[in-house]
Amino acid sequence: VCKVGKNNNTLEAGVGIFGTKAGMTTVFSEDGEAIPVSVVMLGEGNVVTSVMTEEKNGYSAVQVGYGAIPEHKLSKAEMGHLEKNGAPALRHLQEFRVKPDVAEQYAVGQQLMPTEMFEAGALVDVKGRTAGKGFAGTIKRHGFSRGPMTHGSKNHRIPGSIGMSATPARVLPGKKMAGKMGNVMAKERKLQVVKVDEELGCMLIRGSTPGKPGGMLRITPAKIVGKNV
Repeated sequence: VCKVGKNNNTLEAGVGIFGTKAGMTTVFSEDGEAIPVSVVMLGEGNVVTSVMTEEKNGYSAVQVGYGAIPEHKLSKAEMGHLEKNGAPALRHLQEFRVKPDVAEQYAVGQQLMPTEMFEAGALVDVKGRTAGKGFAGTIKRHGFSRGPMTHGSKNHRIPGSIGMSATPARVLPGKKMAGKMGNVMAKERKLQVVKVDEELGCMLIRGSTPGKPGGMLRITPAKIVGKNV
């Protein structure tokens, strides 16, 4: 799992789509192999709401909207932006930074079709917010080893020393300690698409994906250095 920083403006391998994690299940291949998959529901949305160009905006990107929502829950500015581009009321708007020749292939108001963008066997990067674990100690959060549990030991799960005494007489930045765990943006890279079901409106992705059921996932073509980025 790759943790994602706030300023993640790197180019994507292509424009992606959004979905809602439904959970996990097992499917069987033709030769009887049991494959654990994440089920991603492709709800209403995935509409191109804006196309940024180098000449007009200084960078090239495609903005995609996802998640139908009542109009009264959006501001007038948000609804004006969507109505101008012929899009319905959508909760989430995110950009995919792509190369100029890729952005030119998309038009405002275009409905993205998952069956045309992804096929069985394709590799994707899946980004989402991980499940929050609350306040966790060093053993759970960082994998520290515990102390002896018997023979009079008073050190069971305490973190131990956190720095030197006289020099430099402070706790160094980045010290691994107890704190909030989870609830961060993370990306699982190079997961395989098992199936895209247009009738049921879902996608099956091999393996686990970030977050809990009900969370939004950002699915893009996998970035392979030297090939597509």
